[in-house]
Amino acid sequence: MPLDKRVISGFLEEVDRELDRGVTLVAVGGTAMTLLDVKPSTIDVGFTVPSNDYDDFQNALKKIPHGFKIDCWKDGMVFSQMLPSDYVKKSLDIRKLNHIRLKALNPVDIVVTKIGRLDERDKQDIQACIKKFKLTKIQIAKRTPQRL
Repeated sequence: MPLDKRVISGFLEEVDRELDRGVTLVAVGGTAMTLLDVKPSTIDVGFTVPSNDYDDFQNALKKIPHGFKIDCWKDGMVFSQMLPSDYVKKSLDIRKLNHIRLKALNPVDIVVTKIGRLDERDKQDIQACIKKFKLTKIQIAKRTPQRL
């Protein structure tokens, strides 16, 4: 089932009701691209979450029957790579709910994490991000100097 902004938003509103305190969620991958209007939908939901918010978010998720795949990593880890420590600061604000502060990875960081995995869909996503946000190789290299 494709997950568009409306579905993601509705899902997070349900999760928000299960939380007792504020948490920060940083959308990654296709989720971030959907929230930033780079693509209309995603096939799964992904977040990287500060470690002090991770357990509360996971506990809230367990209370919500959602029926789709959710990937969640801690502290700037996405797939198998670690983002620079300023990833939350560089992320873009999307929405503030009662308990959830929703952000999306900066487009450069989206590209960096997609390069790290680099399947066929990732290649298309990288091209879409570069085109929409007019990213340069220099911008990308600054976030991944060891890779480019």
